[in-house]
Amino acid sequence: MIVEDELLSQRHIENILKSLDVAVTGCYDNASDARAAITQGSCDMILMDINIKGPEDGIQFSRSLLQQYNIPIVFISAYSDGETLEEVMELSPYGFITKPFSAKDVEVAMGIAYKRFNVDKNKKVAEVPVKPARETVVRISSEFRFDTQIHTLYRQDDPVRLNKKQVKLINTLVTHANQIVEYGTIIDEVWPDGVLADSSLRTLIYSIRQILPDLPIESHSKMGYALRISPLDD
Repeated sequence: MIVEDELLSQRHIENILKSLDVAVTGCYDNASDARAAITQGSCDMILMDINIKGPEDGIQFSRSLLQQYNIPIVFISAYSDGETLEEVMELSPYGFITKPFSAKDVEVAMGIAYKRFNVDKNKKVAEVPVKPARETVVRISSEFRFDTQIHTLYRQDDPVRLNKKQVKLINTLVTHANQIVEYGTIIDEVWPDGVLADSSLRTLIYSIRQILPDLPIESHSKMGYALRISPLDD
């Protein structure tokens, strides 16, 4: 399956795969349509662009897919900066193709991905006792909920597209819900390397409030921030 928002890139990749006698099950430019296709059929691999259409980017979409399916994902992107690569590597991808790419780049990446996936699939893993599943979804309000396992914020049923630092901040506030989280604690979680400007945290909070004005984040002068979660009736 090809998940790519640019039509010309879709066609280019599809032509490369056809020249390699690889069947393409579908081409999609957004997570919603691709997810629907996966639930209705099957595919052996996904070539996933990071910057796709819709509320979920390719990384968020992949994170949610891997909670349900054992599918090798090879990422495609024009972005190869450190932060993007760090997010991708957290998902243990089976490959990464940087744009612009050649047919040989795709062929090599897919060959390595298939071989590695088959090795992983055939590994014998000792059985361990299954622990009861822990509830991972925190309801923040009637409008928002946050999945602490896949680190995704939802407005109603739609995932909200956020950058990595915005997600880390919300995850920290959710973890300490209804408590004032001190500046130092937030900085340690969001900027573990300790490199930030004096205004970085304020700028980050402002960016979230611009996107999500109804998210109940409170400012406590000279202390920190708090996410207020009110009990909701079922």
